[in-house]
Amino acid sequence: MTNIKSMKGAMGMSVITEKNTYLNFINGEWVKAQSGDMIKSENPADVNDIVGYVQSSTADDVDRAVAAAHEAKTGWRKLTGAERGQLLYKTADIMEQRLEDIAACATREMGKTLPEAKGETARGIAILRYYAGEGMRKTGDVIPSTDKDALMFTTRVPLGVVGVISPWNFPVAIPIWKMAPALVYGNTVVIKPATETAVTCAKIIACFEEAGLPAGVINLVTGQGSVVGQGIAEHDGVNAITFTGSNQVGKIIGQAALARGAKYQLEMGGKNPVIVADDADLEAAAEAVVTGAFRSTGQKCTATSRVIVQGGIYDRFKEKLLQRTKEITIGDSLNENVWMGPIASKNQLDNCLSYIEKGKQEGASLLIGGEKLEDGKYQNGYYVQPAIFDNVTSDMTIAQEEIFGPVIALLKVDTMEEALDIANDVKFGLSASIFTQNIGRMLSFVDEIEAGLVRVNAESAGVELQAPFGGMKQSSSHSREQGEAAKDFFTAIKTVFVKQ
Repeated sequence: MTNIKSMKGAMGMSVITEKNTYLNFINGEWVKAQSGDMIKSENPADVNDIVGYVQSSTADDVDRAVAAAHEAKTGWRKLTGAERGQLLYKTADIMEQRLEDIAACATREMGKTLPEAKGETARGIAILRYYAGEGMRKTGDVIPSTDKDALMFTTRVPLGVVGVISPWNFPVAIPIWKMAPALVYGNTVVIKPATETAVTCAKIIACFEEAGLPAGVINLVTGQGSVVGQGIAEHDGVNAITFTGSNQVGKIIGQAALARGAKYQLEMGGKNPVIVADDADLEAAAEAVVTGAFRSTGQKCTATSRVIVQGGIYDRFKEKLLQRTKEITIGDSLNENVWMGPIASKNQLDNCLSYIEKGKQEGASLLIGGEKLEDGKYQNGYYVQPAIFDNVTSDMTIAQEEIFGPVIALLKVDTMEEALDIANDVKFGLSASIFTQNIGRMLSFVDEIEAGLVRVNAESAGVELQAPFGGMKQSSSHSREQGEAAKDFFTAIKTVFVKQ
């Protein structure tokens, strides 16, 4: 390839052209898209800062990537789990050496603060090492047969080619928690990252490349979701699809997979409640609500969105929440003094502002924030003040629909029964939290809340890599990611009967 700027040493391969254009990775090579077109990745803190340009791929590029993955799957499957795991360990070591660079890129592309991005990158490294260990763990069970002269057992086999469609809000952790188990269990991968954070994904794929994964085992294709994402979902050569993103797109992906009999896994939206009981530690609850709602500028599927508070402590809690919110510093996420960065894109900013206006129109009282920041240091970015609404009822739009921005809806209740009813009164069921010192209330909440992730005296946002993650109702397709649960999706069970 001509006109390539060498990144060896810093990156370990040639991933970009001299114009800061990041390439697709197909069959072990960094290549341009067939279209010759590119998509700009800009820094939401300052749109004049161009992070890079990624490929605007076509259906032909998807075909090439799937063909490469298909060709590589037999050889990859024949490696032992331990051999595949060793390559993941090596990838983790390479990523650890590049943690600062990957985290800074994620911050520039997505807008989360640098400490958050560093933590997410460290988590991605830990996920790689966790699943590397899976290569040495059991893949089946011996089952007693009714025939005394027979041996019956199960084993797990890979699905084949797995399509990964990942979002922009966790540009390191989510691609890795999908790719790592897919790979260690013997599948090959075609990944389409969100275009907003595709440069970060290219840097991650470069680590896999340097670790020595065989050509075609992992393939990166960037571009528009309507072309690349839909192309992966509809491709007959893709045996399974794992998707994280919006409900609207998730349903399209699921329908496309279902129509051709492919296995699919969808992780989608949330409208996550926190219940604050009248015996709660109000300081701890206020801090957890602010952190859960406003970290990453509210752009987490597990972010706190509704805060349901008993009437006896409502005003005191509200004051603590407002005071803590006033202390938030907003600005460029690379600045170490900044607590909250920008919204990830103009579309996301406009969407968030439209929900704030809808809240006002429907009669909720805006207590603080909600204004677009556009003067001085904010003029070139997508900034909004964190917003808190009072006088919210459960039927209001801001209490029902996912906003994916720094907006809290406060709801006042008299009893815990009412609190639980309101907490469950949405179509989503991803995460939920309660603050109380009463064991009975804790147990009732755990039993009755309709959510896949339940937390007590902790913020609603927070997932541990060794534990299953997924939602109920319209938050998911009812499968689980991470931990040992990933094995259930990325493998198929084969039952074997051996007669003497």
